[in-house]
Amino acid sequence: MKNVFTTMLLLVSLTAAAQTGIPNPDPVTLETDTDSMSYFLGIMIGFDIKDLQFEADTGLIVKGLRSAYEGAAPYDKATTMDYFTKLRQEMQRKQQSKAQLKARDNFEKGKVFMQEVSARDGVTTTSSGLAYEILEKGSGPQPADTSVVRVHYEGTLMDGTVFDSSYERDEPLVIGLNRVIKGWIEGVQLMPVGSTYRFYIPPQLGYGMLDSGPIPAASVLIFKIELLGIE
Repeated sequence: MKNVFTTMLLLVSLTAAAQTGIPNPDPVTLETDTDSMSYFLGIMIGFDIKDLQFEADTGLIVKGLRSAYEGAAPYDKATTMDYFTKLRQEMQRKQQSKAQLKARDNFEKGKVFMQEVSARDGVTTTSSGLAYEILEKGSGPQPADTSVVRVHYEGTLMDGTVFDSSYERDEPLVIGLNRVIKGWIEGVQLMPVGSTYRFYIPPQLGYGMLDSGPIPAASVLIFKIELLGIE
């Protein structure tokens, strides 16, 4: 019913559009409302197919459309829907497999990166796998895991891509440490107020094997954090 209703709305809108005289740059003669509805419906279908981002044979699409419309399709609607259900499941399986391969690749690269970081002078690695270096040591109190802190920070990926920065927004972040990733919870508690540290956070202390916005799955996160105060 939802698809039928959507199609009816589309046809009504196309009829109205045709009656208001939408420009027709394509050399096609549109003499009636039926002509306009048919042509613009074809354009909309074309846009939808293009958005799916796979190669399609438009000649076969038109042939299939015509056979169904004229009642001569070799497959009924149920069989066709079953095919698309299986196709969608297969596409999802391939996408998941591709994402898993990418995550494993990121994870292996991250392990090598963290080993290199841990071997650097001035870098300390905790038992959890968190690595950090002190850029500036403050003299204020250290927060607890339940503290609300005020910080400036910049987060980057291993390749240097900045995915988030309070410096760019020119606005410090005020947040409870019980609301952030494990690497932040552990790391910020090590910092006296007035300090600036750089943290190297492995996936198990970050977002794990899942994508998170601009952060790919299994990413090592690098944060420069400046602890301005405890609220």
